[in-house]
Amino acid sequence: MKLKKQALAFVMTALVLLSALAGCADKGAASSAQPSSQESSETLQKETVRVAALKGPTGLGMVKLMADADAGTASNGYQFQIANSPDEVVGKITSGEIDVAAVPTNLAATLYNKTKGKVQIAAVNTLGVLYVLENGENVKSVSDLKGKTLYATGQGSTPEYAVNYILAQNGMKAGKDVTVEYKAEHAELATLLISGKASLGVLPEPFVTQVLQKNPKVKIALDITKEWDRAVEKSGSGKSALDMGCILVRTDFARENGKAFDAFLSEYQNSQEYVNQNASAASSLSEKYDIMPAKVAEKAIPNCNIVYIDGEKMKDQVSDFLKILYQSDPKSVGGALPGDDFYYARSD
Repeated sequence: MKLKKQALAFVMTALVLLSALAGCADKGAASSAQPSSQESSETLQKETVRVAALKGPTGLGMVKLMADADAGTASNGYQFQIANSPDEVVGKITSGEIDVAAVPTNLAATLYNKTKGKVQIAAVNTLGVLYVLENGENVKSVSDLKGKTLYATGQGSTPEYAVNYILAQNGMKAGKDVTVEYKAEHAELATLLISGKASLGVLPEPFVTQVLQKNPKVKIALDITKEWDRAVEKSGSGKSALDMGCILVRTDFARENGKAFDAFLSEYQNSQEYVNQNASAASSLSEKYDIMPAKVAEKAIPNCNIVYIDGEKMKDQVSDFLKILYQSDPKSVGGALPGDDFYYARSD
């Protein structure tokens, strides 16, 4: 009887031990499967990056990233602002209200000089978006412009410098061999071409697409980006391309948030590639985010020269491009060529 009681006690003790061990194991499994609330909050926390995009070609390449941010799949917590003109962006960059912006490349150089190096260029995002449109079919080359009147927009900015440089490298001078008449607004010149009141004009996208859609008699006569490349080859002006648009970042932000900014650049590059490869879907996003109407965007995207160029290639191209602008008019780049610290280098 005594032996039976001892055996029963042993069994009960063993069961208690097994139950305790099972409880510990369950607890350990639960602990490894579910992170603490502190770990969870650290995982969910994303760096805030405030980004300004312009309506038009320079903003088009950002629409997929905007959609990813809305879906919560982007690596950073992006806050996007859409601006109508570069002037709206300048004050916000210099005041620190935004961290990153898509702006004209010569404006980036001007801001670098104005702020004494407080901004950097991180990537080229658009090459030339300018085209010579003709109501007719007489212009096949730059030399065919001689003796004609060419209407244009963008006096005192990159379009004027580009036209003058291309004419010069083809043995002509604006105002002497070709009459260049400037209009204040793209829309004004587009209306003249649509109505037939102007036979030759230089316009950027998406106005090119709008004109072609409304007047089938108007054709693209010259691609200014290609003519720039030919002019550079003739003049031996280094590795310059018509780098019209870029990504600008506040130097302090890039220094203090290097990982977050590099993540932005990777996601932005993917967004640019997506837009080029998926014009229809990207055009819908363009309308959703108020960059340009979907019908216009789908036709315009192939002509917008959306690219992503960073690192040494960016530095080589942009520095030679800015030299050409500087030689044309020092004011076009803020009075001086930027130093090496103007060019942002990714850490990865």
